[in-house]
Amino acid sequence: MIRINMRSTAGRIKGQGVGSCYEEQVGLMKRLLPAEFSITENRIGKFDIEHYHTINPAYLLERMLTRRDTVGIGYVHFLPETLEESLRLPCKRIVYKYLLAFYNSMDYLVTVNPFFIPKLRALGVTRPKVLYIPNFVSDRDFYPVTGAERAEIRKRYGIGADDFVVLGVGQLQTRKGVLDFVKTAARLPECVFLWAGGFSFGKLSDGYAEIRKLTETPPENVRFLGITSRTEMPKLYNLADVFFLPSYDELFPMSILEAMCCKLPVLVRDISLYQSILENACLTGRDPASFADAIGRLGRDPGFYSNWREKAWQCHLRYSEERALDEWRQLYEIAYAEARTGGAGAAALG
Repeated sequence: MIRINMRSTAGRIKGQGVGSCYEEQVGLMKRLLPAEFSITENRIGKFDIEHYHTINPAYLLERMLTRRDTVGIGYVHFLPETLEESLRLPCKRIVYKYLLAFYNSMDYLVTVNPFFIPKLRALGVTRPKVLYIPNFVSDRDFYPVTGAERAEIRKRYGIGADDFVVLGVGQLQTRKGVLDFVKTAARLPECVFLWAGGFSFGKLSDGYAEIRKLTETPPENVRFLGITSRTEMPKLYNLADVFFLPSYDELFPMSILEAMCCKLPVLVRDISLYQSILENACLTGRDPASFADAIGRLGRDPGFYSNWREKAWQCHLRYSEERALDEWRQLYEIAYAEARTGGAGAAALG
């Protein structure tokens, strides 16, 4: 039996995508991996594979002590540049050196966007093998509801039956494009704009003062809902008409997949890293004017709306649980072979 220990403290900070990704993957592994795999979480002991989802200093120390006996797999949820765009970090040089040391302590790194593989190498991540396995979202939790259920959810949130609702999801920080979200709303006073998410890292969040002021006095058609539980999120997607994420930088947002699972058309900023994963399944814009044009047309042109809704739905089908399960199973089996043979597994993946 292959013993895999999942390591994460993402659940301590609410309202951020690393926690959602962790929940999805561990839930899938425990539910569907065959009996020859034993999945545990945050246990102390001897395991064949330690899979690290967060970069705690204690985990790095652990790797230094166990790397000869245990294969380490690290999940890449961010690079120095995405950290810098998200948080106001003290001692950034030290943080970046630590991040590099952590990634290089692994035997394998997994990134959710192939765009980041050459970036990791350019940063000096030389030791581990770097693989791409995309995110996924379970259809068991995120799915389109019936018209009656949608009407009931809207009623609970004080949304009219005929309101055209635009939903944004993510932490309140400059990188997420919150300011452009509000500027776009100002161009479409006939629409309702909702943002689910808060300051998960408090005053360390980039743009905290400006965005905090904005949330306290938003335009009449904008509502900031704060940090929302994962169990409540399917309801928000289902009361909306459009999902809108104007982020300036991302890896592979779980929120996009969640929206697609609920059959929403998706509008994002036109940035290069989406090209390899979304493959023209989403509408794009570059500024509030172009975002407003796209949303306006979705609201008044049923054929245009149906086309982009279907494209988003087809994209979600490419990122199924079954595909993700097969790729993770292969990685775990090869990592286990590496532990037993001293390197043959890595060669097999190459």
